[in-house]
Amino acid sequence: MLTPLDIQNQEFRKAFRGYNEAEVDEFLEQVLHDYEELYRTNIDLRETTERLKSQIQYFQNLENTLHNTLVVAQEAAEEVKVNARKEADLLRKEAEVESRRIVDEANAQLQRIQAECDELRAQGQLFRSRMRMLAQSQLELLEEKELRREIVE
Repeated sequence: MLTPLDIQNQEFRKAFRGYNEAEVDEFLEQVLHDYEELYRTNIDLRETTERLKSQIQYFQNLENTLHNTLVVAQEAAEEVKVNARKEADLLRKEAEVESRRIVDEANAQLQRIQAECDELRAQGQLFRSRMRMLAQSQLELLEEKELRREIVE
């Protein structure tokens, strides 16, 4: 596409009777073609400008509607947040109570288990002690029998 500078700087060679007519005609055709294209583009741009102005008005109206909707939504969201905080606080308190109850139950169960373990340890010691006494008495009996055999022999 030609620029104004191209048109300004265009030089034609001189021919026998002046400028070369074919070059001038060719250049004028190119200028005419480019001018027609610019003219059509200008019309298209004007139509586009009008269409865009209409769309801008539509979007401005939409923006106002959205702004109002957003304000209402923000107010509703704030109310939801307040209610959610209240509910969260209530749930947290309930969870704390429940966790304390579970911990207390676990501690009580731990104490029962520890008491059972202590009882089992005591029973184990008693069992071992009795087994030692039984083993010792059996050993003494064996020693007596051996002693009697030796005497008898």
